[in-house]
Amino acid sequence: MRTLKMAFMFEEPPISLLPFALADLFANANEKGYITLADRYGLMAAILDESLSEDEKQSVDRLIRSICKGHIKVIDEISSID
Repeated sequence: MRTLKMAFMFEEPPISLLPFALADLFANANEKGYITLADRYGLMAAILDESLSEDEKQSVDRLIRSICKGHIKVIDEISSID
């Protein structure tokens, strides 16, 4: 008796960064002093985006350094509406 094995490949949905989302993320993080869960997903999309300009990559690096140094906090709220 022969056994058939089926492998299912599931593709992850593409992560894409919305236009101007990066600039908004940086402005909000610097103004409020924290990033939300939604901001973290935006930051993840930015990190995975291979088409970022050199300036945008440097901005992402600055934001990550600010988080590591404790200047920008990471909160567990989904988003913040003011």
